[in-house]
Amino acid sequence: MMIAASPAPSKLADNFFLARQPILNRGQRLVAYELLFRDAGAHNAAHITDDAEATATVIAHASELGMAQVVGDQMAFVNVDAVGLMSDFIRFLPHDKVILEILESVKATPEMLERVRELKQAGFRFALDDVIGHSDDVQKFMPLCDVIKVDIKDMQPGTLPALARVLKNSKQKLLAEKVETIEEFQQCMSLGFEYFQGYYFARPVILSGKKISPSQLSVLHLLDLLDTDASNQDVERSVKHDALITLNLLRLVNTPAVGARYRINSVGHALMVLGRRQLRRWLQILLYVKNGGTAEFTSPLLQLATTRGKTMELMVEHLRPGQRVSADIGFTVGVMSLMDTLFSIQMRDVLESVNVLDEVRAALLHRGGDYGSMLNLIEHLEQGRDGKTLATLLHQLALKPAELYTIQLAAIEWVTDYTRTI
Repeated sequence: MMIAASPAPSKLADNFFLARQPILNRGQRLVAYELLFRDAGAHNAAHITDDAEATATVIAHASELGMAQVVGDQMAFVNVDAVGLMSDFIRFLPHDKVILEILESVKATPEMLERVRELKQAGFRFALDDVIGHSDDVQKFMPLCDVIKVDIKDMQPGTLPALARVLKNSKQKLLAEKVETIEEFQQCMSLGFEYFQGYYFARPVILSGKKISPSQLSVLHLLDLLDTDASNQDVERSVKHDALITLNLLRLVNTPAVGARYRINSVGHALMVLGRRQLRRWLQILLYVKNGGTAEFTSPLLQLATTRGKTMELMVEHLRPGQRVSADIGFTVGVMSLMDTLFSIQMRDVLESVNVLDEVRAALLHRGGDYGSMLNLIEHLEQGRDGKTLATLLHQLALKPAELYTIQLAAIEWVTDYTRTI
């Protein structure tokens, strides 16, 4: 997909970065995203300082994205402050796709409580954001909210179990945010939390003596063959040696997305229809498919890896027009950046199992070179870090916020469509 295929960004995009943070359930499946908007005003003359204008801009920005495009089948959590809640433009947001997060700065005045009740009657659902204690405001807002978000990072040590006991009830679900380690996730699971936000699922947990599985080694071997320009016969022979790869390949080429006019039943024909570029991309994504089954886009690791890959590919296409090989390298760096997590081994050991270019190695191990800078930018963006840092990273790449916004939308749309065909 070319970037131009996506809707052109509005002027709003000149001032904001979009971060899309996954929210998972107890089964580690994707159920929602929080959409975070970071102001790029520190490096922009159009910096918005008025609270009402800033809130209106964010809500308009969120509403015009097209929630189905940005979050797929999942819900979107969108932050709103007092100005936004009391405004008429809150109704621009689709009530069936968003959950409004009441920021911790909002006071539970009689007028505000009445406004929340009114919006609930209009079909909106609410979450209470950044709860770290059972304050008077929390107590008043709770009955009106569907989700209570607990910021586990800002709490005093040892106070989480007691707070969870006070907040837990049958009417609201608890969501733990800023969950960064598996241990934190397991603790929150034991305390009865239903939803989890944070990048614990993408942090590599290195297991001593862990080996890459035979099926994953088969995929890596195929990638090696493609990278060394092996003959079509050698590639076909390698595919046929693995029944799972064969089955998934035939399933892939017989989908409307690939565009085959009639059913393809042979591996050789499938490889010819798909082409080497698409085959390499498909194999890189196939590594994230667990237990040989069909891909589930609700797997957070799969959606994160593919989104990184496509974002980097489109970024390279924008920065280096016409350099298709460089764009493919960008895709490879993005997808491979989570393979240490996938395999539970060191990235250095992953790279011993597959031949990669020196610039790919430098990007993955040290965030070195242009590809490393792009990956670093994407990692900062995922976590919704401050706009000033993001603006600095963009400046280093000679990329504007509006250009990044367009790239993000194109990448998200491609990932949603493509991974459902695997």
